[in-house]
Amino acid sequence: MTAHLPVLQVVIPLLAAPLCAMVRHGRIAWGIALATSWATFGIAIRLLAQVQAEGPISYALGGWAAPVGIEYRVDLVNAFVLVIVTAIGAVVTPYALKSVEQEIDAAKIPLFYAAFILCLTGLLGIAVTGDVFNVFVFLEVSSLSAYALIALGQDRHALTAAYQYLIMGSIGATFIVIGIGMMYVMTGTLNMLDLSVLLAELGPNRTVAVAFGFLSIGISLKLALFPLHFWLPNAYTYAPSAVTAFIASTATKVAVYMLLRFFFTVFGGVFSFDVMQLDRVLLPLALVAIFSMSLVAIFQANVKRMLAYSSVAQIGYMILGISMASVTGLTAGILHLFNHALIKGGLFMALGCVMYRVGSVEIEAMRGLAKKMPWTMAAFVAGGFSLIGLPFTVGFISKWYLILGALERDGWQWWLVVGLVLTTSLMALVYIWRVVEAAYFQEAPGAESSGGGLPGEGTSAVVEAPLALLIPTWGLIVANFYFGFDATFTAELAGSAARSLMGIAP
Repeated sequence: MTAHLPVLQVVIPLLAAPLCAMVRHGRIAWGIALATSWATFGIAIRLLAQVQAEGPISYALGGWAAPVGIEYRVDLVNAFVLVIVTAIGAVVTPYALKSVEQEIDAAKIPLFYAAFILCLTGLLGIAVTGDVFNVFVFLEVSSLSAYALIALGQDRHALTAAYQYLIMGSIGATFIVIGIGMMYVMTGTLNMLDLSVLLAELGPNRTVAVAFGFLSIGISLKLALFPLHFWLPNAYTYAPSAVTAFIASTATKVAVYMLLRFFFTVFGGVFSFDVMQLDRVLLPLALVAIFSMSLVAIFQANVKRMLAYSSVAQIGYMILGISMASVTGLTAGILHLFNHALIKGGLFMALGCVMYRVGSVEIEAMRGLAKKMPWTMAAFVAGGFSLIGLPFTVGFISKWYLILGALERDGWQWWLVVGLVLTTSLMALVYIWRVVEAAYFQEAPGAESSGGGLPGEGTSAVVEAPLALLIPTWGLIVANFYFGFDATFTAELAGSAARSLMGIAP
């Protein structure tokens, strides 16, 4: 079975998704989803170990050799992404049991898990395939299921958020498939490695340049790069808590992987950054995103929306590292894929605990909550430390590598980039502190009067979240500090992946 692990990574969840829908019982569907998510996590760990020991893995579907047949290809880059996605899925699934039962109608719960596993399938398929058209197919699988998951939110705005995401996502997917079609017309192949060779042989070509442009815009929409991020805040805010935690930690990370795969493997770093000068577009957009979205986050009253805008800023950090087009910068960008998944996964899961007990994630409703939910708020504060980038957290490791990458570059303007990274860390402190102040230093809403109003009213009856929610949440929070204290494994893995993308021998 070891030889078939690349395809099993996709086939297992693909078969489990309809099974969840057919059982028509919420807890049985959850059990199937739990077994599936942990099975894929185990496969991802095994694939990563195999790639580290033996080098890239090539799997020909149906026995048809590439480029004629469809190839699944696993190297250090996508093996790392597979571990990120499956690890988050393995943590969110047990968390979802209690959270989903409260936030979603019982009759819809089996369908929820079917869509959840289907979304996981699509994300894993994007990462593992070596065929560009299959990237588009799996992108649609993950996107369509994500739209359905978001629409299951309790608030009536969830439908609007899902529709907005549908429109923006469809535009992005259209741009991507147009770019893929143009490359196919020019080369006659869809295999990534074959494309990389044939596109290099074509030399300067207007059609290839236009395809590059379409793919750049389409992928930027999918990863919510400023100013193409408008679908993200509402999607994160109104989706069910488990969905927000999963999508925020995985979907944009896989989209960043797509950007890396197309621009470094398919088109090549020389074409992308020397000929098309992609860094002149990505760098300013990343810097504006980091500053402006951190500023917008400060003024949000809803904490999920606050963290959603923060996520757009964090995507800016990833793109900033990539735009440096150096080993250190690329290492920072890839490393932050993993680190940000841990950070936002933990924070959104802590908010899910608040939602479970209080019924709201408005800052006003969280006043005095630390006395009633000490473990939940401690998890949020600890995750906030990592988001800010305090030493001994994964957030610090990411920013350290970003600063190193900037200082390697010539020119005084890179000192401004360093200053901006440090300044936005202080801005993160401001918006995290707003929650801390309300939870730890203000009276609960019900303490001043017995009159009605907020969903969080009557906080005297609020108790700590159940262990079924706290244990997965603290699992990610502890990981934030573990990989912050000892970042040797993740940093070396990200560095090796960066050198691989840039064609530098290990």
